[in-house]
Amino acid sequence: MKTPTILSFETCTKCVVGCDSIMSSSRLPLLCTGTPQQLSLTSKLSGSVAGSRRIGDFGSRSEDRRRRQRLVSSQQAESSAKEVAEESSAGAKNKPSKSVLVVGATGGVGQLVVASLMERGHSVRAIIRNPEKGKALFGDQDPQQFQAHVADTRQQEVLAPSFFEGVTHVICCTGTTAFPSKRWDGDNGPEKTDWEGVRNLVSTLPSTIQHFVLVSSIGVTRAKKLPYIILNLFGVLTYKKMAEDFLSNSGIPYTIIRPGRLTDGPYTSYDLNTLLQATSGTRRDVIIDQGDTLMGETSRIVVAEACVQALDLPCTIGQTYEINSIEGVGPGKDKAKWETLFKGAHKSSSSK
Repeated sequence: MKTPTILSFETCTKCVVGCDSIMSSSRLPLLCTGTPQQLSLTSKLSGSVAGSRRIGDFGSRSEDRRRRQRLVSSQQAESSAKEVAEESSAGAKNKPSKSVLVVGATGGVGQLVVASLMERGHSVRAIIRNPEKGKALFGDQDPQQFQAHVADTRQQEVLAPSFFEGVTHVICCTGTTAFPSKRWDGDNGPEKTDWEGVRNLVSTLPSTIQHFVLVSSIGVTRAKKLPYIILNLFGVLTYKKMAEDFLSNSGIPYTIIRPGRLTDGPYTSYDLNTLLQATSGTRRDVIIDQGDTLMGETSRIVVAEACVQALDLPCTIGQTYEINSIEGVGPGKDKAKWETLFKGAHKSSSSK
């Protein structure tokens, strides 16, 4: 409620609603709760009232008090409604702008993606296969910002529509080792994980998804050339390329990130706060290119940041990038610098 204004009888030309009581009073200073929008009393009415001190001209004092009370109550109600509207508006502004589904959230890149998204205030929906591992990594989080769903993308029938309700963006970081290892246990080889899992996910997503970022690998178009022919002995590059093609032909707005050999981590024993403090040492600068010509290493931290940055950069939609880490300071979390790097790759590719 606004602060009442002290007015004398002669100067009060306030609202018609409240003037009955004000103008029938003596010429002592009065409390007026009128608003500028209610300044509608005519000078004629004001003049006629000024000549008379009779209370009966505008009703009894008790009626005046009732009118004043009604006016104050009305203004209080208006003030409360305005406050509620302002709080609602503020709540809408503070609401996360994106609801991001992270698939492979407990992996080396995925956990960094989750930490980065939550640091930015986005809502995160994670699909994980191991709830114990997810609990250890992410702990107890505000359910409004983080929810974990136990599911396996290799089994399309368990990808319930409720997983995707309200999701606006997707980052997929699933993957396995190129050569047989313990990670292949439980039918977790490249065909099932890198191909069928991605295909099932893309096929199940609603048409409302605004942007899908897929982490793949450099060398997918060079699988028959050294040294990638060795890396592809069990088909990992072939299956990753099949997943890329399926996504790019799906009609979903996409970006594909192809890192080199992954370094830094995986930080599988870190909690979220520790993850946010992880750095890639002195190799923080970034090279981004197109055409699958790069060779080298890429920090998992850089890959995660590239994925998160891509969600905010329309210039990355429909594009495939290779990315390496090199010595130097790098773009960090600067959106403008990342945009320059991504757009620079477009120019570099067109000149080849």
